[in-house]
Amino acid sequence: MLPLQIWATWLFYAVLVDLGDAVADELAIPFERISLEMIYRGLYHFTIAHHQGKATDPVKYFAAPENCDLGIIKQERKPNVKLIVAPFPEKQRGSDQFFFKNSPKAS
Repeated sequence: MLPLQIWATWLFYAVLVDLGDAVADELAIPFERISLEMIYRGLYHFTIAHHQGKATDPVKYFAAPENCDLGIIKQERKPNVKLIVAPFPEKQRGSDQFFFKNSPKAS
């Protein structure tokens, strides 16, 4: 039974990746910006819309502007900024002792 569950999990993951790739192509954005978790969660909403006759194609459904609240597209992150913890970084930046002063060795 266990190998069947593993294969089913891999197969479902492959379907999610394929669906995410198709949505990324439809929106003309990189695949890395697509949240597979939110596609998985959005399948419930697609199923409801399909039963109500409002949707037939999951790719078109996820790419539609009115469904942007599903969170399929990840938000862009801010770029990493290096944190400087020196008390006066503009004065100490060029010195050898940026953070600590050398202490004399005990003899």
